[in-house]
Amino acid sequence: MAQSAPHLHLAELTATQFMDVWRHFDSDGNGYIEGQELENFLEELETTWKGISTDPVNFSFKGRMEEFMQKFDENSDGKIEMLELAQILPTEENFLLCFRQFVGSSAEFMSAWRKYDTDRSGYIESNELKGFLSDLLEKANRSYDDKKLNEYTHTILKMFDLNGDGKLGLSEMARLLPVQENFLLKFQRFKLSSDEFSAIFTYYDKDGNGYIDEHELDALLKDLYQKHKMDFDSESLASSKQSIMALSDGGKLFRTELEIVLCKEPTI
Repeated sequence: MAQSAPHLHLAELTATQFMDVWRHFDSDGNGYIEGQELENFLEELETTWKGISTDPVNFSFKGRMEEFMQKFDENSDGKIEMLELAQILPTEENFLLCFRQFVGSSAEFMSAWRKYDTDRSGYIESNELKGFLSDLLEKANRSYDDKKLNEYTHTILKMFDLNGDGKLGLSEMARLLPVQENFLLKFQRFKLSSDEFSAIFTYYDKDGNGYIDEHELDALLKDLYQKHKMDFDSESLASSKQSIMALSDGGKLFRTELEIVLCKEPTI
């Protein structure tokens, strides 16, 4: 028997209620609501709106998938991502959208990652995530108590921890970024094995000093994009390079720092 859909309260959802809605409609757990999942979600949303409003102005996209997607599908990929859903369903204090204020660009995100991955493990564990969320909420002037902070931490782990290991890898955490400039997700197409990464790092570390500088990274990225037939221009290349260099130590990008960006499973 199919599980019934959670009721779509169109008042503010708690973090836990939002997570229940997300996990129900993202039934295959791939991080998107798409295809039949999207149709099911829109049918449920339309039914909910019909039940509470007769004013077409309040629901201008009712029964119109194209209009709905034009309004909410920010990157026009035909799928609804988690932060796009957070703008459709009002979450409690819009805590998910706080991330947009805190990490408005890829470079800011990478700087935040470097700050909160305190043990340089290549992952954000729950205690590190809790510190990240605490600072985020304070910066956004949102009030919270320890109970609410624990709920938010638990919710973010449930939402973004795709492999269920209780911690967030860089690519999982990157789903918090604005979709239009999320170069990290593009790298998922060609995540390297440890052996492949080691060979590439050695090749581009021309002077053998154990780290890659900005110029060596520029050459590495160009070759990766070209090899995997990915479109790029000087602006997108410069943006990606700037973001990755935000992980570096004074302009020196060591093996462990680049590894978390390019490797399937960082060994650190």
